[in-house]
Amino acid sequence: MPGPRRAAAGLAALITVVVFCAADAVARSYPFGPRTRTVNDLGNQYVPFHAHLWDLLHGRADGGLLVNWQSGYGSSFLPDLGTYLTSPFALLVAVFPRDEIDLAVYVITVLKVACAAAVMAWLLLALRPGRWWAAGLLGASYALCGWTVAAAVYNLMWLDGLIALPLLCLAGEWILHRRRPLLGVLVVTAAWIANFYTAYMATLAAGLVLLLRLALSGLPPRRKAAVAGRAGLTVALGVGLAAPLVTVIYFGTQHASPGRFTEFKPVGAEDLLARLLPTTYSFGSPALFVGTTALLLALALPFHRAAPRPVRAGWTLLVAGVTLSMQWGPTHLLWHAFAAPQGSPYRQAFVVCALLVMAAWHALSYGVPAPRALGAATGVLALIVAVAARSDLVRQVAWPVLLMATAGALGGLMLLGLVSGAGDWRLVGDRGRRLLGDRARRLLRVGDRRLPAGARRTAPVTLAVVLLLGAQFGETVATSAVASRLRLAHLDDYAPWGDRQQRQAEAIARADGWPRYRTDPGREQTVANDPMLVGGQGAQYYSSHTSDVLLRTLTALGGGWTSGGRSLQSLDNAVTDVIFSVGARVHSPPDPHQSRSPEPDGRVTVSGQEVPPLVTVRPTAATAPAFGPSPYRNQELLLGARVYTVPRLDVSAETVSARCPAGSEAYLWAPHFAGTAQLTGASGPAARFRSDASKRAAMQPLGTVPPSGRLTIELSAHRPGRIPPGAVGCLDTGKLRTAVQRLKNTGATKVTVSDSTIRAELPAGSTGIAVVAAPRIAGWRCTAGNSGAAPAGNYHGLISVPLDGTSNTVTCTFRPPGLRLGMTVGGVAFVTVLLLGVVGVVRRRRSPRPSARPASREDLAKIA
Repeated sequence: MPGPRRAAAGLAALITVVVFCAADAVARSYPFGPRTRTVNDLGNQYVPFHAHLWDLLHGRADGGLLVNWQSGYGSSFLPDLGTYLTSPFALLVAVFPRDEIDLAVYVITVLKVACAAAVMAWLLLALRPGRWWAAGLLGASYALCGWTVAAAVYNLMWLDGLIALPLLCLAGEWILHRRRPLLGVLVVTAAWIANFYTAYMATLAAGLVLLLRLALSGLPPRRKAAVAGRAGLTVALGVGLAAPLVTVIYFGTQHASPGRFTEFKPVGAEDLLARLLPTTYSFGSPALFVGTTALLLALALPFHRAAPRPVRAGWTLLVAGVTLSMQWGPTHLLWHAFAAPQGSPYRQAFVVCALLVMAAWHALSYGVPAPRALGAATGVLALIVAVAARSDLVRQVAWPVLLMATAGALGGLMLLGLVSGAGDWRLVGDRGRRLLGDRARRLLRVGDRRLPAGARRTAPVTLAVVLLLGAQFGETVATSAVASRLRLAHLDDYAPWGDRQQRQAEAIARADGWPRYRTDPGREQTVANDPMLVGGQGAQYYSSHTSDVLLRTLTALGGGWTSGGRSLQSLDNAVTDVIFSVGARVHSPPDPHQSRSPEPDGRVTVSGQEVPPLVTVRPTAATAPAFGPSPYRNQELLLGARVYTVPRLDVSAETVSARCPAGSEAYLWAPHFAGTAQLTGASGPAARFRSDASKRAAMQPLGTVPPSGRLTIELSAHRPGRIPPGAVGCLDTGKLRTAVQRLKNTGATKVTVSDSTIRAELPAGSTGIAVVAAPRIAGWRCTAGNSGAAPAGNYHGLISVPLDGTSNTVTCTFRPPGLRLGMTVGGVAFVTVLLLGVVGVVRRRRSPRPSARPASREDLAKIA
């Protein structure tokens, strides 16, 4: 990297780290204060996934790259790895202690943002020559844009797209100038592997930038077509090399639960423009803040006469066009790879931020905009502010921050213009010196001929840089700090690793018996992916790739979920524990961070029960009955025995009454009830039920039926809900023990589990169906004895293998759907890259070397 680019990249990274950490210190956010930064999916998904990666790298995980045996009773891990963990920065978790996983994720976040700043600064100097420190400031403006501080800091895999966009634009520059073809392919590959979702958006944006650069290049049409062809080939080969991961992710989404999606509705003009200003925040509008300096320069570009007219028109139209494309349904869907976002809708806003910064750089690289251009830009900014003032997103704190940032930005730019002494600025400088008078000029040391010429120029430039940096520092710190605090009010938040998680992890480690039986982290979850965070092997699983078959199976058995079915919860039920071989279950008090109250009892206990092995043998049924509406009957269907009494109910607004066998265990299934339920006379806290449009409450145990056989359940509803027919089930624990013993007697005598293979030894002469206590997700193939492998059967959502009495072993192997296709495409792309590389080397060797001659002024002018 040339010296100026290296200096610009270093300055951008330094500013970014200082501002980012200072904002968290002002907000008193982790790790600089008591407020947690672990909100929403950061706590539920990304921190646990990084913890699981730590376990994988240190050889402590149950499973490997293909199967995660800890979550969802056995889930496909490669799609999750490609979606959340394939950034090279993620590997840094390995150097942190396991109990500092939150700090590791924070450091990775800071490094990603700093890297994005450095790459953008490097790109700006590649697009146009200019002041290195100005490129550094604008690089930091891009990295610390509103999209970063408001949305991406808690979706840290999106930050790889923030890095990828300027990197891909650099690859476009190499293509334009016929340089580094192999490196360009590798950049595309790295971007798509790190995070294909935002890399897709970044690739579209880089393509638009390259098309604009081609339009402004003045090249003949044939040369432009050749550049476009090379760009298309580079992207195709780069994505092809990433195909083994990309295709697995794609097919993972095809088999995932549908989730909950909302119809896109564009925001109003006042909210859209408000997000250009500092300290504004909302979950559902595009965060377009890039700093007042960058915004003023971008607004000044159309009026900057020193810049060529095509440059002014091209970049202005590109920024406006992409901004409008976010507001129109079809193009909005295009930016999101034709899949409606689940959650925040404007995930492509970083593209607009990048284009604003590039437009600002083009304005500054042709010289500081003249006073008229700056005046026009200030007028447009005032118009934006006037419209945005009608938005509820603009809070009182925005006005002093905006005023100071605008004053600093205008002051710094005017000083730079005066120092440049070019065009209109020379006239302004002359008038200013006349107005100051001799005495004032001597006090300010302006124009004092006793000072060296360099000093007379350096002092105002230094002051200008201080003003610009101060404005950027103040408004960005304020914007980030406001976003950090408002996120806590808007989103769910979770405590970083502490005593609660440590106690849970220790209890699970003591009880762990995998693969003889599973240890469930418990119903009172800390986050939605507790098994990956604190250990064990449970039903809990939250991912974009949560399988639809697992969702339907657990729902039929009375399970609960949130996030429209993508976050599955633990099911505290003795029958399902038998079905899934859960031999140990952790019981924790409610999380004090969630209840906002002191922990009533810090003890973590573990209960155990006899369960069959992971592989059992069931008889072959003449007809396979399907799941019905009753979760109790569905559990019996999978268990293979009648163990429940499902009584008739008397339901009132506040109670549910029924009669059951004395001594049986009562359960309540109320998936659409929100509130608490308690069995009259039972000890312990009331069972809590949570449900709404995106949540389904899980079946809950209530206690033992009294000797009278008459049970009364007291209800306390938090909102209108309903108790369905057949909501109460009373479990005969004696019958359950008999069923368990039968399954143990006929089940596997030995089970071994590796990354992607489960192997069971069965009693000799076993007939019927071998059932593996794992969801039958796509990709499983099984064999009995020495027979050929075939796709696994589906036994009510579980893996099954037919037995003929001659085989005493069953082996099931998992290969993620799309892996073979991806490996084939990747192999073809790799061979193509090799062949093109060899052809390039041969051509260079055969072509005559040009005679060395000194560069002429015309050559230098062309390069510039």
